[in-house]
Amino acid sequence: QVQLVESGGGLVQAGDSLRLSCAASGRTASLYGMGWFRQAPGKEREFVAVISRGGRNTLYADSVKGRFTISRDNAKNTVYLQMNSLKPEDTAVYYCAADGGVYLRIQATAYDYWGQGTRVTVSS
Repeated sequence: QVQLVESGGGLVQAGDSLRLSCAASGRTASLYGMGWFRQAPGKEREFVAVISRGGRNTLYADSVKGRFTISRDNAKNTVYLQMNSLKPEDTAVYYCAADGGVYLRIQATAYDYWGQGTRVTVSS
């Protein structure tokens, strides 16, 4: 079992930056690939970014590529999502998730554990 707790969300203006954190407890987080997803009001949950167990490999959704950076500190059992140049369309609840599989995966159904989410609101 892995417990995930997100933090760092808030209300910002377009162009601002935020850094989300996801603290993992329970089974060692370094055994899992870690992903960030988001869900905007009235929309389905969508993939944002994923990072491999060791942190060497990453993958991003086209909509955030070049603006968001995922990273992890396995010593602290924490995964981060640095979000720069935020846009109103980035407004959503952001979730981190743990995937026990070997490969980087973008399907939400592939992930074994989920946090409760942190809300990000970007005003224009």
